[in-house]
Amino acid sequence: MMMDISLLEKLEILAAGAKYDVACASSGSRRRNREGIGSAAACGICHSWTSDGRYVSLLKILLTNICIYDCAYCVNRRSNDLRRVALTPEEVADLTISFYRRNYIEGLFLSTGVVKSPDYTMELLIKTARLLREVHRFNGYIHLKVVPAADLLQVEAAGKYADRVSVNIELPTRESLALLAPDKTKESIVEPMRRVNELIGRYREERRVLRSTPVFAPAGQTTQLIVGATPETDLQIIRLSEGLYKKLDMKRVYYSSFVPVNGGTRLPALSPPPLLREHRLYQADWLLRFYGFDSCELLDAQHPHLDADVDPKCSWALRHLHLFPVEVNRADYEELVRVPGIGVRSAQRIVRARRQGHLTCDDLKKLGVVLKRAQYFLTARGKYFGECPLEAAGLRARLAEKPVNKGATQQLSLFDPVDALNMRSSITGEL
Repeated sequence: MMMDISLLEKLEILAAGAKYDVACASSGSRRRNREGIGSAAACGICHSWTSDGRYVSLLKILLTNICIYDCAYCVNRRSNDLRRVALTPEEVADLTISFYRRNYIEGLFLSTGVVKSPDYTMELLIKTARLLREVHRFNGYIHLKVVPAADLLQVEAAGKYADRVSVNIELPTRESLALLAPDKTKESIVEPMRRVNELIGRYREERRVLRSTPVFAPAGQTTQLIVGATPETDLQIIRLSEGLYKKLDMKRVYYSSFVPVNGGTRLPALSPPPLLREHRLYQADWLLRFYGFDSCELLDAQHPHLDADVDPKCSWALRHLHLFPVEVNRADYEELVRVPGIGVRSAQRIVRARRQGHLTCDDLKKLGVVLKRAQYFLTARGKYFGECPLEAAGLRARLAEKPVNKGATQQLSLFDPVDALNMRSSITGEL
């Protein structure tokens, strides 16, 4: 039921309604300032931290929490008794510019419930972005949600104004969608993704011929999966993510632990939310994107779930001990990045440094290579510097991470002050 309330109250309600959407971490856009205000920096804009350590922020809100859909997991579903409010495109544009001028934000992340129809809702989102770009001359970062089943012409219009667009796939399988989100179909979600991917490629090719061609979603597209609301295995989830990266050139797949904000027999009673599982999926996702792993290497029918005690790269290494130890002075780059504890940057430093001569353990430390895990899988000049034999049971005991408090319900901290190694891994993605 709509109520006559102040703009501040609307903002509080719609900001709270948007907090479950996590797909807003980085822009990667290079939109330049063209006689307006704001810019989307090449280093990216994040909701909290950028890769270079800057803290930045987005205005992250819903256009409205009114929704015609009744997705079981969503706090804004139509069957919930909520204070229903909506902002107009003009109000969102004015708020964004006002907050930007006060240096509160660097961009906008705009999602929404589905009001009246997908096409009507998309028209409101597009109008908001159009006002910011053409009326206010705002060149800052804009991330727009694309409503599943929206007209593909509207999808194209959204990408012309936004730096990044996203369609949340929400659930891993067609069966799960039918159970928890019966108003949505796999086709209605995937078709806009395919269209965005096609348009990004087309506009990129046209810009190579004609530099005046406008940019289209220069920061690419992302999506989000809910983890734990349905019984899919980690193997199913990682295979889906791998397909999205390879077939649709997805920029990021985000994983969100299922938080039971609604009651109902269709939903599992999880307490606490599967935060450690979410963390492991992000680590496995990083291995897919930057380390050359395939989903079939990380998981298989005999191992359908990620190991809770060790990270995915360590788990893989423990199952493939016949490939180790790796001689640091002879192994190629692809072998080095598969060593637990050696990330992309460390492998690159090793490859560069050994051109000047053979490396020792002390040389690796001088290069900044963290040997806490890597020591068990490396030799340098033929010398093995692990503290125990290369044997699965003994190594597993040494590599196992400290247990997570099972009673905790807060988000896993990316920056645990008592664990500098995990903090570095969280920032850099190096495993």
